[in-house]
Amino acid sequence: MSETINTNGYLDMELLRFTTAGSVDDGKSTLIGRLLYDSKSIFEDQLEAVEAASRSRGNEEVNLALLTDGLRSEREQGITIDVAYRYFATPKRKFIIADTPGHVQYTRNMVTGASTADLAIILIDARNGVLEQTIRHSYIASLLGIPHVVVCINKMDLVDFSREVFDRIRADYAKISARLHLPDVKFIPISAKLGDNVVDDSANMPWYDGPTLMNLLETVRIDHKYNQKEARFPVQCVIRPMSDKFHDFRGYAGRMSGGVLKVGDAVVVYPSGLRSTVKAVNKAEEELDSAHTPDSVVIRLEDDIDIDRGDLIAGTEGRQPALSQEILMSVCWFNEKPLKPGTRYIIRHTTRETQGMVRSIVSRIDINTLEQQSGVEVLNMNDIAKVILKTASPLAFDPYAENRVMGSMIFIDPGTFETVGAGMIISDAV
Repeated sequence: MSETINTNGYLDMELLRFTTAGSVDDGKSTLIGRLLYDSKSIFEDQLEAVEAASRSRGNEEVNLALLTDGLRSEREQGITIDVAYRYFATPKRKFIIADTPGHVQYTRNMVTGASTADLAIILIDARNGVLEQTIRHSYIASLLGIPHVVVCINKMDLVDFSREVFDRIRADYAKISARLHLPDVKFIPISAKLGDNVVDDSANMPWYDGPTLMNLLETVRIDHKYNQKEARFPVQCVIRPMSDKFHDFRGYAGRMSGGVLKVGDAVVVYPSGLRSTVKAVNKAEEELDSAHTPDSVVIRLEDDIDIDRGDLIAGTEGRQPALSQEILMSVCWFNEKPLKPGTRYIIRHTTRETQGMVRSIVSRIDINTLEQQSGVEVLNMNDIAKVILKTASPLAFDPYAENRVMGSMIFIDPGTFETVGAGMIISDAV
């Protein structure tokens, strides 16, 4: 067995971030283990450790799920309880995998793993078909705007590699994806345990003439997740003069969250509305002509105006961000303590923090029927709903559908500082 591929040789290749999701025991960890194993992306000592662990558990074959079960307690219980990030590369592309647990109480992990994903793999056990968790994870993929979904119908070896079973599950899922308006859905019949249609074509399913999972991962178009049209620069830190030598240096450090800012561009600062012009762009000790998303840079302006951490520097060209204290948004609730309208939370949006509370719950999604339920008074853990958020200070934002960074936020419990919910902005609620 060869050692892991040296990713340093592939620094200029495209990076695909993808997440795996499914119900408990659908085979997520085994699938990722198979991808790593068959693409020769593991070390010999890792393989030897997995082989020894498999023998100690009485497994006749190498248990590839052990490659992604990183914690001892997880392995002993036979479950995965966190988001496991894995990195590997092939000669065609680099990959970051977010392996999220299937248990319903860990829906928050699915949201975390999927928030930066270009593609979602949703596993379905061929014996069980579409389950509630399948719908939940698909809805989250739709909510987060993941452009590509690959439905892997796994454990085909346990249904005699039946084309009829595959076609039935594909038809059932297609009804769901149509209602969720998922833009690109592919279906692949696989056996993660045996390797059928994961990296290599399956001799057991000659009726399937589509790509293997690896082939699809290497060739799927990566739609860039950043909005490259309107310039957005949330201020992370204000750099003030610190010596006589740099007495005139005042800059604003942060990460470009949309578009491009060039030297000479006119800008407006939110929420103050003050205007200026870009004087210089610095990256470390280098002076640049422009800053592109997602560069981390220091922006200097022609005018010495009042700007603080959490303010937004935006270009004047194109659509301007909305500025409001009342926001219509979708929220996924993570905490065992229910969300009740009127309860105060810390709201973190880009680099800005403010106090906020849910003024009202507009509707909650019934994850089984995908119907919107009105008249809901509280949100429980894993509930997904539309709400109206009221904030103590105005936020400058774009809809999540237009800009993932400018359209997302988290809810933090002010007593425990736990992240208790995640929100995706729809529009101004005023």
